[in-house]
Amino acid sequence: MANSSFRNKEITPMDEDFSRWYTDVILKTEMVDYAPVKGFMVIRPYGYAIWEMLQAAFDKEFKKTGHQNMYFPLLIPESYLNKEKEHVEGFAPEVAWVTHGGGQELAERLAIRPTSETIICSMYAKWLNSYRDLPFLYNQWANVVRWEKTTRPFLRTSEFLWQEGHTVHETFDEAQAETMQMIGIYKDVVENFLAIPVMVGQKSEKEKFAGAHATYTIEAMMHDGQALQSGTSHNLSDHFAKAFGIKFLGRDNVEQFAFTTSWGVSTRLIGGLIMVHGDDNGLRLPPKAAPIQAIVIPVSQDKEGVIDAANVIKSKAERIARVAIDASTDTSAGWKFSQYEMKGIPVRIEVGPKDLAEGSCVLVRRDTGEKKSVSISDVDIDLEKLLDEIQTNMFQQAKERLASQTSIVDGGMGQLQETLSSKPGFILTGWCGDIACEDAVKEKSGASLRCIPFDTNGYKADTCVCCGKPAKHTVIFARAY
Repeated sequence: MANSSFRNKEITPMDEDFSRWYTDVILKTEMVDYAPVKGFMVIRPYGYAIWEMLQAAFDKEFKKTGHQNMYFPLLIPESYLNKEKEHVEGFAPEVAWVTHGGGQELAERLAIRPTSETIICSMYAKWLNSYRDLPFLYNQWANVVRWEKTTRPFLRTSEFLWQEGHTVHETFDEAQAETMQMIGIYKDVVENFLAIPVMVGQKSEKEKFAGAHATYTIEAMMHDGQALQSGTSHNLSDHFAKAFGIKFLGRDNVEQFAFTTSWGVSTRLIGGLIMVHGDDNGLRLPPKAAPIQAIVIPVSQDKEGVIDAANVIKSKAERIARVAIDASTDTSAGWKFSQYEMKGIPVRIEVGPKDLAEGSCVLVRRDTGEKKSVSISDVDIDLEKLLDEIQTNMFQQAKERLASQTSIVDGGMGQLQETLSSKPGFILTGWCGDIACEDAVKEKSGASLRCIPFDTNGYKADTCVCCGKPAKHTVIFARAY
């Protein structure tokens, strides 16, 4: 956390009301605003700039692995959704329908896409002929609508932006390899770009994607001890291929069904970014995700040479970073310090008459509040090193907090409930594999089974936290957004 000498009084303290803190931060920093329709949001330039950079980071990795971008229609015929029974049942409560067009009632209702498996699969069935056509490695950047009852900007809204990858493969093993490759890419980008550590694992049968053979997830932990599902990758096996007739002539000259996958991340990652790194003074952005990485603020700018020096600093610094200068005269330097700290800009560069006399400027870190005087002539070199240090430090801070928010529970339901009350976070414990026990834990504690983690740091549960029978899996339970 930053060692600031003051607290921004525009923002409710985290410990006082975390929900209010979050709302204050996203509104005061002008990341987002509420739309006229309840549950919808307007993403403002500062928030959208983060999404653009995150989009570019993911897109680069997708294309490295051979994926191409496409675009599919927003509206999906009801008959298409009904082709995969499990899928439509999973999404039915959230679907928004178009019933009229051009003033006339439509012959068939059209769903505003909650996800695009059905319409994409129908096109794949049309395009695929032979094993020589495979694999199909496609992705789309789009918006979706899921009519949520309880909403919060970025975290859960009725409309959100995302990417959804949809691939087709010759064999189940190839589809499984694709599924695992994509959850690995999600982990790498979220950890290396957003500096958010995640737990990776497989969803339970109850929690998996509707119609999937298996779902894999990355789960992040927020400041308040609640989990956030941050990305999922699904092996759909041949379920959707059979429903939509995605067939091809195999190597043995026999027609067979293909195997498909789907995977996605969304703008909820921005909510995670805020809630993992923020503090009582507002945002704290890791440099890679910051629209502005350094802000130059001239102090006593009416003094001779100060503005010129600030412009020289900006010119040198922007060779290696995204840099802006605030030379406005209608507010004080102190007010600017507070505002840019609230906006989470990783480095503030101050230059005033005293600094100028020594040929130096001051670099102030947002992550720790530490100040360092550096030569103006070397400001680009020092800034580049500092940005790398901040990125690394913020990930390490979040990683240490994640460890402190992870508890092992091997004493049954009573211990699980007590731990969640006194130390909310990830609960590493045992599960027999019975859905009835999974449901009972959620009913009694409010915690859902987040995943069966790939890495338990050496811990292996012996008994089910609910029924006491031998544990089939070591799992993570947590309350979640």
